[in-house]
Amino acid sequence: MPGANARALEKARELPADALILDLEDAVAPEAKAEARARVCEAAASGAYGQRLVTIRVNGLATEWHDADLAAAAAAGPDAVLVPKVDRADDVLTVERALERAGAPAATQIWAMLETPAAILHADEIAGASRRLRTLVMGTNDLLNELRAEAMQGRRSLQTSLALCLLAARAEGRMILDGVYNDVRDAEGFEAECVEGRRLGFDGKTLIHPGQIEICNRAFSPSAQEVDHARRVIEAFEQASRGGAGVATLDGRLIENLHVENARRVLGMDGAST
Repeated sequence: MPGANARALEKARELPADALILDLEDAVAPEAKAEARARVCEAAASGAYGQRLVTIRVNGLATEWHDADLAAAAAAGPDAVLVPKVDRADDVLTVERALERAGAPAATQIWAMLETPAAILHADEIAGASRRLRTLVMGTNDLLNELRAEAMQGRRSLQTSLALCLLAARAEGRMILDGVYNDVRDAEGFEAECVEGRRLGFDGKTLIHPGQIEICNRAFSPSAQEVDHARRVIEAFEQASRGGAGVATLDGRLIENLHVENARRVLGMDGAST
């Protein structure tokens, strides 16, 4: 949500999204940065967004606005601060130290945008840099630009980068969000990319228009059939365990602990997007 747009910040209170990114970076013109900072931090501290995670995207470390953004965000105490252009683990540590100096609550997380070649090559170090770092966010537009690559069907020009960041997130137990889809009029293409992102292993997707929320929620939420199958997997395994067996079968297929773990994850996701 653009931080300079008071109407957008107001509207965000009613959007059926799991998280909101109140933006001080790309969506705000240089002359509006200070005003947007004050507006966004007031909104983040207001408690008006209910159960939605509230994140403030600050300007990058190399910009003239970064230090003031970070200090103001720390005072506002959002759920997270999203930092663009994170290239290395040292960038995360620099942000962590600045938040702590500014008195940020311990619960305020760091989210890191991976959108440069350096970030992709250091994704594992970034993911493990700090306990405050909880989420990686793919910045696919900037990454395409810096790679000098073209947008291709199936995002073939980004597959290596997406896979490396997914590996880093899972190795360090972090959440990871897929990048944006630019054509807000192309619902079919957007849905296909959401489905692809979920199948690749992403936990969700960043959006640029409220019209994308319903499609995204549907794509990243388990279907009724998936929920039913997950329940049946757990029931079959628990029944087998009570009989002393370490494995079970369901519909002719072997069920082990890993299948039960996945089934519990599916049930945990059920109803998460409200």
